[in-house]
Amino acid sequence: MSVEGVEIHARDFDGFLKEVHSFEFWFQSVEGYLVDHPYGVDPKAPIPDLTESERDALISTLSTYCVGEVAALDGASGMIGFAPNRQSKIFLATQVVDEARHLEVMLHRLSELGVTDAEAEFEARANPNLLAFRDRLGEFVAAKDWEASIFAQNVILESMEFAAFHSHMQTADPRTAEMLAGVLKDERRHMGFGENDLGRHLEQSPHARTRLREIKKELDALVLATFEDSQRALGTPASERSEVGRLYLESVARLGFDK
Repeated sequence: MSVEGVEIHARDFDGFLKEVHSFEFWFQSVEGYLVDHPYGVDPKAPIPDLTESERDALISTLSTYCVGEVAALDGASGMIGFAPNRQSKIFLATQVVDEARHLEVMLHRLSELGVTDAEAEFEARANPNLLAFRDRLGEFVAAKDWEASIFAQNVILESMEFAAFHSHMQTADPRTAEMLAGVLKDERRHMGFGENDLGRHLEQSPHARTRLREIKKELDALVLATFEDSQRALGTPASERSEVGRLYLESVARLGFDK
C-alpha cells in the first residue's frame, strides 16, 4: 500500500499521520467506491422483492443504523471544536462528511422500502439501547471530554457499526449489501483514527486506561443489547447471534481494554 507513490512503511510516523489525516487521503480513499454510485449503490442494481416481514425487519434495523450515524455525525462535528490539534480537526471534518453521507444513503434506502418520511420516522423505530448510547456520547462531547468522546465514538461506536454492518452484509439483499459495503470502508478509517489517537494517548497517560475500561463496561451493555435485538429482528438464529458481539469485542480488544 502506498500514498502518493511512497510505501507507507517507508514513511516516518509523523509524516504518515499527516498524510492519512488529510483531505487528500480522504478523497483518494472514497473516490473509488462513490463515483457513479448515487446513494452508495449501482443505479442498475434491481430493487429486491421483499416479504412484508423482511421489509419490516429491515426498516427497523436501518432505523437503528440511522441513530448510530446521527450520533457519529453530531459527535464528530462537536468534537472539532475541542480537538487537540489541527490534524485531528481535519480528520474529524472528513468524518463529518462520511457520517452525513451514511445517514443520507440509509434514509434513501428507507424511502425505497416505502417509509413515507424516513427523516421523521426512523428514531421511533430505532433500538432504545442505541438511543441511550447516543445520549451518553452526547454527554461526553458536551463536556468537551476528548478522551471519553474519542473512545466512545471512534472505538466503541465505530467498532459496533463495523461488526453490525459486516454481519448484516452476509444475509442482506444485494442493494442493502452494496450500500453497507461502502459504509464499511469508511468505518475502517474512522476506527483506525480512534485506535491510533488513543493508543498514543495511553502511552503517555497509562492511568487513563482504568477510566476508559469503566466507560467500556457501561457502553458494552448497550452495544450487546442492541446487537441481540437487531439480530433477532433480522431472523439470525440464536446460535449465530454471538458472532457479531464477538467481532465487536475483538475490535475493541486491540487497545487492551479486555485486560
